[in-house]
Amino acid sequence: MPQTADHSRATTSAPRATGNPVPAVGGLLAAGILLIAMNLRPGVVSVSPELDAIRASTGLSGSRAGLLTTLPILCFGLLAPFAAKLSRRIGITRALGAMMALLTTGIALRLAPGLPALFAGTALIGAAISLSNVLVPSVIKRHFQHRTGLMMGLYSVALFCGAALAAGVTVPLGDALGLGWRGAIGVWAVLSALALALWVPQLRRPDTPPATADTDDGSRTPLRRSPLAWQITLLMGLQSLQYYACAAWIPAMLTSEGMSTTEAGWMLSLMSLVGIVGSLTFTVFVGRFRNQVAFSVTGTLLVLGSLVGLIVAPVGGAYAWMLMLGFGAGLLISTALAVIVLRSPDAARAAEMSGMAQGVGYLLAAAGPFLLGALHDATGDWTVPLALLAVLCVPMGIAGVGAGRVRRLDA
Repeated sequence: MPQTADHSRATTSAPRATGNPVPAVGGLLAAGILLIAMNLRPGVVSVSPELDAIRASTGLSGSRAGLLTTLPILCFGLLAPFAAKLSRRIGITRALGAMMALLTTGIALRLAPGLPALFAGTALIGAAISLSNVLVPSVIKRHFQHRTGLMMGLYSVALFCGAALAAGVTVPLGDALGLGWRGAIGVWAVLSALALALWVPQLRRPDTPPATADTDDGSRTPLRRSPLAWQITLLMGLQSLQYYACAAWIPAMLTSEGMSTTEAGWMLSLMSLVGIVGSLTFTVFVGRFRNQVAFSVTGTLLVLGSLVGLIVAPVGGAYAWMLMLGFGAGLLISTALAVIVLRSPDAARAAEMSGMAQGVGYLLAAAGPFLLGALHDATGDWTVPLALLAVLCVPMGIAGVGAGRVRRLDA
């Protein structure tokens, strides 16, 4: 999909030597990127449907069982800043190949008996996904400069597809094949091994590590001093907090209002499925806009409206609120991922920006479910937690407007 003239100017400053690959290789590279993206959620999401079975089998307390889902998110935040250093040391494509191998190892390790293997495998999964989250946008910036918006939109679609697949298939697949909970969460090693196999041709190509972001002429501003970098970071962080907080507590919110457990679980699945539609919408229309402000504003208003709706009529309007929340979340994550790359002048800067945005972002995301749970415990109601999320939509919208304008980090 062609970009507008202004959009292209914001994304085409890297040397021609790192431009688009030839079509055949570009198609294989794109397929590899999207299959990797599909693997960046199942290792985490597949645990949630099996938590009750895991607790019954191992005797884990609720808090320790919850660590299986929060530990990877903490890894996302704590380890993301190291991705840029790894890519400079061994090259971006080799680093991604290593992360797919690590992800496969971590998922397979959870097949082994005993709690140490379960938690060690989960930590490896978190590390692999954390670094991959940062590296993929850098690869897209390096090889798809003139199709950045399209590729980042497809990337976010693949993320949602992987999450929805893991949420919906893990338990039925495990039951149908008689795998038990270990086999059900371990079967996703097949998908990550397939991604690694498809990535092997990229490992055979020359992969010169990108130059460090401060070797051009010494004029680049450190990201921590850039207002634009913080706008991108806040957009990524606040939309991540909204998504993970809602994903963690919406079923509990709805069941406390009288909805059945089965229907409340379906509400969460509906939100994820509609998120795919939101990401697809971004992918289709991103090339037709001069900037990404409209996407961030629309996504913020939809999320805000759904949160207000959950306060006013949580059960009666639940389907409408989930449609709004899922579509808004899809627009916001697509925008947040895209602006990381669109505002970066080259692959090295994109890796740095991705590390900063996702490092801070996922630390905020990890705090979201805990904060909402604590507020619910303190008040005995879901109104205050939902109101807090609604208030946070204001800075999220402001950050989205700033990050969505056509500017460049080192302009």
